[in-house]
Amino acid sequence: MRSQTLAASGQNQAFRDPFNVADEDGKRKWIYPQKPKGKWHNRRAWFTILILSLLFSGPFIRLDGQPLFLFNVLARKFILFGIFIGPQDYWIFGLAMLSFMVFIVLFTTILGRLWCGWACPQTVFMEMVFRKIEYVLEGDATKQKLLDKAPWTRDKIVKKSAKYFLFLLISFAIANLLLAYVIGVDALTKIIREPIEEHIGLFTGIVGFTALFYFNFAWLRDQACTVVCPYGRLQSVFMDRHTIAVGYDYERGEPRGKIHKGQERSGGDCVNCQQCVAVCPVGIDIRNGLQMECVNCTACMDACDTIMNKVGFDTGLIRYTSENAIVNKTGRLVTTRVISYAAVLVLLWSALGLAIVSRTDTQTLLLRAPGSQFIENGDGTVSNLYTFKIFNKTNHVVKPVIRLEDVEGKLIFAGSPDLTLEAAGMAEGTLFINVPKAAVKKRKTALKLAVYEGNKQLEKFEILFLAGESL
Repeated sequence: MRSQTLAASGQNQAFRDPFNVADEDGKRKWIYPQKPKGKWHNRRAWFTILILSLLFSGPFIRLDGQPLFLFNVLARKFILFGIFIGPQDYWIFGLAMLSFMVFIVLFTTILGRLWCGWACPQTVFMEMVFRKIEYVLEGDATKQKLLDKAPWTRDKIVKKSAKYFLFLLISFAIANLLLAYVIGVDALTKIIREPIEEHIGLFTGIVGFTALFYFNFAWLRDQACTVVCPYGRLQSVFMDRHTIAVGYDYERGEPRGKIHKGQERSGGDCVNCQQCVAVCPVGIDIRNGLQMECVNCTACMDACDTIMNKVGFDTGLIRYTSENAIVNKTGRLVTTRVISYAAVLVLLWSALGLAIVSRTDTQTLLLRAPGSQFIENGDGTVSNLYTFKIFNKTNHVVKPVIRLEDVEGKLIFAGSPDLTLEAAGMAEGTLFINVPKAAVKKRKTALKLAVYEGNKQLEKFEILFLAGESL
C-alpha cells in the first residue's frame, strides 16, 4: 500500500536498493546529524537520566542481601531480581529468557522499536552521551564537518584529543559497570584495591571491553544498529499495519513541495525542508516509509513539528502512528496476533511464577547404593545403604539436616561428613537408614524425608526402602 501510494505520487523507490550509509564504491558515508531539540527530545533526556541512574545504581542495589542482578557466566551464577539461579535451576533461567523473548515480540508487535529509541543502551549512550560531547566540543553538524575537513591545527588537535579522551574515559566506566554486573560490586572493589597482577585475567577483560566500547561509540556508531544488531532486521516479521511506530503521514504530506510567497498552496503539508533527514542519526529519510535502519528516536518528529509551527501548519505530520491509522484513519492495537502472543506470554509467566514459588533452597539426591541389599540388625531394625548429594541452590551458606518424617528411625552417616554447604555448593557421601521392622511390612516401602535448617523445612522428598516380605 505504501509503495503504491508513493508510486502514484511520483516518488522514487530507488532508496530501497542501496545501503544509505555507503556510497556506490562501498565506502562508508559518515553521518553528521544536526543537534535535535524539541519536546520529544526533552522527554528522552529526562528518561535517559532515569535509565542511566538505574543502570549505574543496579549493581549496588541489594534484595535480601543479594544483588538485584548478577550474570556471572564464569562461575555459573545468575541473579534476577534478587532470585539466585544456580546450575540446578538453569531451566528456570531458560524459561525466564524464553518469556523475555516472547515479551519482546509482543512489545514490538504493539509499539515497534520503541525500545531502540528510548531505552536501548546503544542509543542511550550514543545519542544522549557521546553525541552530546561532540556537540559541546565540536559544535553542530556543519561545524563538525568543517572541523574534520580542516588541517590539523592546534585547535583541532585540542578538540579531538579532548573528545576522544572523554570517549575513552566513559568507555572505561561502562566496562567496569559491565564487570560489576558479571562478578558483583564486592569482587570488583577487591580487584580495584588489590595489585593488578593478582587479577590479570579480569584486568585484561576490562581493557578489552574498554577498547570494544570505545571502538563502538567512536567509530562503529550507527552501524551497530544497522549492520550488527539483528533486532532491526527482525522488525518486519514482528510488525504489521497496526503497529505503532514513528511514521510520516504521506496522505497528508504528499505531494510535497516548497512554499512560495503569494501563491496558493495546492500540495500536501510537507514543505520538503529536509530537516527530518538532517537530524536523523542513521541518515534515512523517514518519508520513504518504515525502514530497517529507523530506531524511532523521535528526532525527526521534533524537527518536523518545528517547521510546521513556523509555516503555520498543524504539527504531527511525522508522529507516532500506524500504517492503518494513516490510510484508514483508525487505529487498533488489540489484534489476533497480539492476543495470541499475550496468551503465550501469560502461560510462560504463570509457569515461571509457579517454578519460582515452588523452588526449594536445596536439592537432595538420595539413591540406594548399587548392588546393596537390606540388612537385618540384631536390635530389631532393618538397614539400607544409600549415597547422597545435597546441592545448595542459594547464594549463602546452608547447614542442612536430613530427617525421617513418617517413621521412627535414624540416619547413620559413613565417617563424619560436613554437611555445611557453601553458596551454590554441594556435599556428598553415604549413609545407612535404620528403620524398625514393624514399620516396614512390605518388600518396598516409600519413606518420607525432609531437609531442615534449624526449624525451617527446606525441602521434602520420598525414597524406596527395601525389606524382606516375611518381616
